[in-house]
Amino acid sequence: MDLNTITAVSHPQTRSELPVWTPGDAWLAGGTWLFSEPQVHLTRLIDLTDLKWPALVITDSHLSIAATCTISQLDALACPPGWLAAPLVSRCCRAFLASFKIWKTATVGGNLCMSLPAGPMISLTAALDGVCTIWKAGGGEQRIPVAEFVTGNQRNRLSPGDLLRQIDIPLPALKRRSAFRQISLAPVGRSAALLIGSLDGNGALKLTVTASTIRPIQISFAKLPDADALRAAVVEEITDDLYHTDIHGKPLWRKHMTLRLAEEIRVELLGAAPP
Repeated sequence: MDLNTITAVSHPQTRSELPVWTPGDAWLAGGTWLFSEPQVHLTRLIDLTDLKWPALVITDSHLSIAATCTISQLDALACPPGWLAAPLVSRCCRAFLASFKIWKTATVGGNLCMSLPAGPMISLTAALDGVCTIWKAGGGEQRIPVAEFVTGNQRNRLSPGDLLRQIDIPLPALKRRSAFRQISLAPVGRSAALLIGSLDGNGALKLTVTASTIRPIQISFAKLPDADALRAAVVEEITDDLYHTDIHGKPLWRKHMTLRLAEEIRVELLGAAPP
């Protein structure tokens, strides 16, 4: 899609070179959504590629994912053997409604900032206790957990001119045992429900519900609950108004599938629980 209202493209190489944000501006990273439909309200693009942020950095405490990291770069990450949750990376990458060509362009940060319920990078980073670093338009930084960053369907905590810089995943989250469940109305359709459960070394369960809900919902248990306790917690924490509705699934069906997939995750992790 040609964006014929654009009159300027900025190419900053450092944060100090970022232009002052004005109405009509848009950040450009992968651009897979930006160039997919007319954007008649835009007049300037601020291209982030010349900032040359390292896509993936592993430190002693966390995995840092640049907002400009592409899906193909993330999928190619060689995870250490101790990262028991590593299979979640490839499974969430493959939960995209996108071809391999899009993988080479679409970015992790773009998926978060679009804040669609079915965004699989939201699912992945929320489930792994990811924390967003945001460069504020007026200067300084703000850190927000991914689970709190997305506030609704295409809504998030960014203010005009704010820029998502990176998402940090703590290493302990990557070492938890995990279980993944996803369902769509079509074999390769958009996710209607995507749930991830993780179990730490003490047997505590964290259940992250996405796609079926308008924002990520996390439910924690000090130990693995029985089926009735799990169902009761999901029903209590996810009220009917939180279930998403569109052509990919009605709320009642999404609720049913959320409860079903949550129980499947509980049963799978039951075998991995410490004695």
